[in-house]
Amino acid sequence: MSEIDNCDNELVGEQPANYSNYSKGQFLDDIERRLKMFMLRCVKLCRSLPDNFESQHFGRQLIRSSSSAAANFRAVRRSRSQKEFFAKLSISLEELDESLFWLETLILTDLIPEHRLADLIDEGNQLLKILSKSRKTAGD
Repeated sequence: MSEIDNCDNELVGEQPANYSNYSKGQFLDDIERRLKMFMLRCVKLCRSLPDNFESQHFGRQLIRSSSSAAANFRAVRRSRSQKEFFAKLSISLEELDESLFWLETLILTDLIPEHRLADLIDEGNQLLKILSKSRKTAGD
């Protein structure tokens, strides 16, 4: 089974990571992995949406924002300065928050039942908290 095929089940029921014993590299590796899996789960979700205007519009927005969150976090790892690190981390955080908005929109418009998105939204919120804390630490 490929990483993409397994992404639906990989994080379901996973306990929030305790990063206190992680090196900076391990922490960044794990967050990057989780953001990629979040994006892949969003892509798979969008593939299952009905073929109507609003579903496709919201789905495209979700794919754009979730992939941007993952891509910008990858750029965080290659930043050349503290300012660039902070800026790229901020973009990743904003895009992740936007992804959560689109997931909530799918629920509010009755396109997908809330229970189907609960785990994905929970993972997004966990990542949002972690990135927010990282940005605050980087800004101090």
